[in-house]
Amino acid sequence: MEAVLLYAVGVLVVVIGLAVSIGLHEIGHLVPAKLFGVRVGQWMIGFGPTLFSRRFGETEYGVKAIPLGGYISMSGMFPPLKVGGESRDASTGFFDTLVQDARDSSAETIHEGEEERAFWRLATWKRIAIMLGGPLMNLVLAVVLYAIVLCGFGIAVPSTTVASVSECVIAASEQRAECEPGDPLAPAAEAGVQPGDTIVSIDGQPAGSWDDVQAAIRDLAGQRVELVVERDGARQALQLTPLATERYVFDDRGDPVEVDGRQLTETVGFAGVGPQYEVAQQPASAVLPAVGDNVWRVGQLIVNLPQRLVDVAAAAFGPGERDPNGPMSVVGVGRMAGEIAALDQVPVLERISAMVQLLASLNVALFVFNLIPLMPLDGGHILGAVVDAVRRGWARLRGTVATPLDTAKWVPVTLVVTGLLGIMSALLIYADIVKPIALFGG
Repeated sequence: MEAVLLYAVGVLVVVIGLAVSIGLHEIGHLVPAKLFGVRVGQWMIGFGPTLFSRRFGETEYGVKAIPLGGYISMSGMFPPLKVGGESRDASTGFFDTLVQDARDSSAETIHEGEEERAFWRLATWKRIAIMLGGPLMNLVLAVVLYAIVLCGFGIAVPSTTVASVSECVIAASEQRAECEPGDPLAPAAEAGVQPGDTIVSIDGQPAGSWDDVQAAIRDLAGQRVELVVERDGARQALQLTPLATERYVFDDRGDPVEVDGRQLTETVGFAGVGPQYEVAQQPASAVLPAVGDNVWRVGQLIVNLPQRLVDVAAAAFGPGERDPNGPMSVVGVGRMAGEIAALDQVPVLERISAMVQLLASLNVALFVFNLIPLMPLDGGHILGAVVDAVRRGWARLRGTVATPLDTAKWVPVTLVVTGLLGIMSALLIYADIVKPIALFGG
């Protein structure tokens, strides 16, 4: 019963955290919009029927039934069909009707005598500031949450204390994990290293961190060196000869390096020891690199999203397993949060830290995803403002005056993107129900 309650608490925490993140995202749009004089009719979390709302001044604030996003309703998002006495072409095709309906809906949000408060009339930089405000709010939240995790709770980092000693050496090209007769004895085991030993120095060089240990072992392949360890309060000098062995090459982000479709390998020294991990608070300088790495990974996921979704579908409707680094829906995130909260064998602070980091990653995803330059995402509106500025600049160079960019003509793109997002959400929700990503893999 306790596990069920903890699971429910984990889900609730993520739901509330996501709602707060979406709400602050919309505040990131709301504040600059009001500062620049744009009339904002609504500030809403969610879509669909309104659950409750309250009006303060000219703006209605509320929550809707479908918690898959949020929005603010600004006056005059699209320029009218007729600007400055110049009429634009109008026709009666299906898409033209959609475009005109969007213009009409936009015109209805402009109150009489407040035509200058329309969004489309703003200077380019002001429109960009409004649309960029939402994603930037998520980025700020991600930085704050990562700072709490890294500098407050701390993260597990490898120490210089040995946790495990391999029995034998297995080449990276071998598709097995168990030792077999004839496998060479691991150098650390041969030297007499034991779990619990703390490595003090290698070849006379102090071992201040596990990175120092790894670097020394890699560079000393085939050389007999003195390894000083501390065991039961006393120091012992052991003779270690790191074995030259083949290992895969990874880049700075931990991704495998490939050449001509094959994963690159290199020959390095190998001892066969694994470190114990300890929780340590990180310096403030570690926060931005951690956020940047998360942004990079989300960006890579989005670039490869079509293939990732194909893989999700194959796993959901077939016997395969989900990629633990693949996309998931809010349902999957909720399940993961519930599983983290229900891990009674894990200290409470570590569970809280994991959930805070999960919310930080959600905000990074909201930041990157909303910058995709397609309507109705914020990036689409930013692109519209930039294109409009380029058109106006080009017109000035030619000595002419350009009419405002008719972004209402992009409404069909909005329709297509919205449909694709709906299909993607349905697929991910289904996959997260029938074949969720396992918290610990397998």
